[in-house]
Amino acid sequence: MENYNKLVEHYKTISNFSHLSSICGWDAAAMMPSGGNQARSEAMAQLSLHIHQLSTAPQLEEWFEKAQSDELSADQQASLAEMKRQWQLTTVVPEDLVKAKSLAGSKCEHAWRTQRGDNDWQGFCKNFEEVVNLSQQEAQIRGEQSGLTPYDAMLDIYEPGVNSEQLDNIFGDLISWLPELTQQVIEKQNAESVYVTNENYSTTEQNALGMEIMKLLEFDFNHGRLDISSHPFCGGVPQDVRITTRYDESDFVQSLMGIVHETGHARYEQGLPKQWAGLPVGQARSMGIHESQSLFFEMQLGRSAGFIKNLAPLAKNHFTGNDARVFEPGNLEKIYTRVQPGYIRVDADELTYPAHVILRYEIERDLMNGKISYKDIPELWDQKMKQYLGLSTEGNYKDGCMQDIHWTDGAFGYFPSYTLGAMYAAQFMAAMKKDVDVENALDSLELAPIFTWLSDNIWQKASRFTTGELVSQATGSQLNAACFRSHLENRYL
Repeated sequence: MENYNKLVEHYKTISNFSHLSSICGWDAAAMMPSGGNQARSEAMAQLSLHIHQLSTAPQLEEWFEKAQSDELSADQQASLAEMKRQWQLTTVVPEDLVKAKSLAGSKCEHAWRTQRGDNDWQGFCKNFEEVVNLSQQEAQIRGEQSGLTPYDAMLDIYEPGVNSEQLDNIFGDLISWLPELTQQVIEKQNAESVYVTNENYSTTEQNALGMEIMKLLEFDFNHGRLDISSHPFCGGVPQDVRITTRYDESDFVQSLMGIVHETGHARYEQGLPKQWAGLPVGQARSMGIHESQSLFFEMQLGRSAGFIKNLAPLAKNHFTGNDARVFEPGNLEKIYTRVQPGYIRVDADELTYPAHVILRYEIERDLMNGKISYKDIPELWDQKMKQYLGLSTEGNYKDGCMQDIHWTDGAFGYFPSYTLGAMYAAQFMAAMKKDVDVENALDSLELAPIFTWLSDNIWQKASRFTTGELVSQATGSQLNAACFRSHLENRYL
């Protein structure tokens, strides 16, 4: 196993540098003073280049070839295959493009943090144009190497084995029935009474409640922490997971569900198999599976009647100066499951969220395939918002096409993961209920059986299997949109 062992040590070295890069990225978003951006961008670009050089080292090709003859166990063969898959993804991109894209992305993202608030689309475009250009170059190179369309080649980075033809079918089915279901639910909820106030919920109280909920969800604070950023995210590494949220003192629901969502990401990372730490096979299977865990926590658990019943007295205890009627379990459940089309994806309810994803998918697909220009985005965004959600974003860039961080650094191909994740989460819950008394676990807040099922079926398998194999082993079938539709109809109708 000499050559396989060489590869193992090499990829653990890459993992260590990736660890540093991730923490630097978290710091830039959550802690770094704005004046440090230029120096940090240059340092991170150099680090990205170094990681790329390690990932494309000339000796790797020989080691991969010779390792095929090593006597390996089934797990080691899977590990070798995953290392080779990542190597092939990396080697196709030239070093100068990697560095240029990293620099352009850091510059664009940093400026976006101010430009979004100023609704400054024209200023944003001065940096965004370069990000799009470099991303299109990358997509073209990857597509030529893999035989995929440029967009599918970028999609393969985040969702191996998924292509836009499949997504067109899945999303086409969703959007065919989702608007009507949404309207039915809105009409139903309009006939119901819900008690809300215009009170203030202090950031300190929201943070304290969020930390308590994280403990209930068994987040390991010895290997992670919670901070604030302009866009909620989960970063770091399994041994040191960093999650962030943002607070609105007029609305405690969004920040708390943001915390629950990111805790789902974090629990997946913290639950990955330690024996494969630092190796590609020990990483999360795909971004869709990663999103399935965050959405399982947020939507399947966090917005369930049983969870909200237990959340209500905790919220009442933390927000002692606020009207207690808001925190009655039945009222709080109505607040947490309220459906209302809105502009902001991360604030969207469970029913309208897929529409936000589908419009982004359609735009980025055509952008990477060269069918549209970045200049067309605001108009297309407005058209699709009107079509899918009945809202206009004309001239409103900060609540429209500038609201997300993903495109600022060229993460084209990422957005479909969100809705795929929601569908996977619903299917995992349907399968879990065959083995676990989920309702009793939620009512009693004895959540260990739920986490054990997730650990056995998802977390501990990491990237040992393909996405299709992982889902099939856990649920007995491939991705089935019927579970998602059934979940939505049962909860909201």
